Amino acid sequence: MTLPADDPSRSLTVADPDDPATTYVPLVGNTYGMLITGAQTGGRYCLIDMRVPDGGGPPPHRHDFEEMFTVVEGEIGFTFRGERHTVRAGSTVNVPANAPHHFRNVSGAPARMLCMCAPAGQDEYFLRIGDVLAGRDAPALTPDELAVRRRRAAELAPAYRSEFL
Repeated sequence: MTLPADDPSRSLTVADPDDPATTYVPLVGNTYGMLITGAQTGGRYCLIDMRVPDGGGPPPHRHDFEEMFTVVEGEIGFTFRGERHTVRAGSTVNVPANAPHHFRNVSGAPARMLCMCAPAGQDEYFLRIGDVLAGRDAPALTPDELAVRRRRAAELAPAYRSEFL
């Protein structure tokens, strides 16, 4: 096997969640930071910094791409194909493509995860649903604002190979 030549048009990416240039988006009560985007990886993957308040997390869903979570702070309850798993800081979970799943922060305090999606696209989806913040501290969304984002997420889901259950 011969490896392709190096692609000098691609550069080293250093992701720092504290960098003021990091793009943060509030969604379903969580705040997601786009650390490494599909544009930076040629669409191969994206890396998202997920800050999840106590009790926060998305509704049940599935999508046709791989998703991997590393719990950095807190404790997350993952429901995978109807079975619940509690995952603590330091552990990593891989969710295979097309499998029904969702998660909830069960820490009693804010939690944080790094989420890698392969191929990329989830980063674009989140940016199209939410509004970019000036920093990672999201103001609480009103019930009307949350409803608008949920509608937008449902409308855009098919274009991003996702389905809410």
